[in-house]
Amino acid sequence: MNKLIKYPIIFIALVLCISGVRWLISSEPWLLDQVANEVRLQMSFSDLFEIEGNNTLEGYLTQIYRFLGLYVFGIGLLLISFTSEKLLKINSFRNRLFIGLGTLLFSNLVLAYFWIPSSHFIYLMWGAIGLYFVSLYFHLKTPN
Repeated sequence: MNKLIKYPIIFIALVLCISGVRWLISSEPWLLDQVANEVRLQMSFSDLFEIEGNNTLEGYLTQIYRFLGLYVFGIGLLLISFTSEKLLKINSFRNRLFIGLGTLLFSNLVLAYFWIPSSHFIYLMWGAIGLYFVSLYFHLKTPN
């Protein structure tokens, strides 16, 4: 039963770590979701960078996405560190873990639909929410 709680959370955490690393190492991380970003901006990045006065925008976007990547990677590592057998045996810990993770996943999904509804990351979020529900189901079935 604990494996059915643990493994979905670990998979979510690994996807977060991989996504974070992608933003950290990409030379142009804003292009990882180019279509959604350009729809939101209502212009292409080429047009945006050609506007006079935007000559430092590329560096700024790189900085912002590096921080995003760092935080996403950090959240993934944090989740992995909280999936030890010893911690997951504590019902009150699992309750808090599911409240925090659920809040994070659902609020990100709402924000994504509001700000970048054409993002392919929405599919990853739905996948993470599906895994979250699998894990939550077995958490609720585990006796206290």
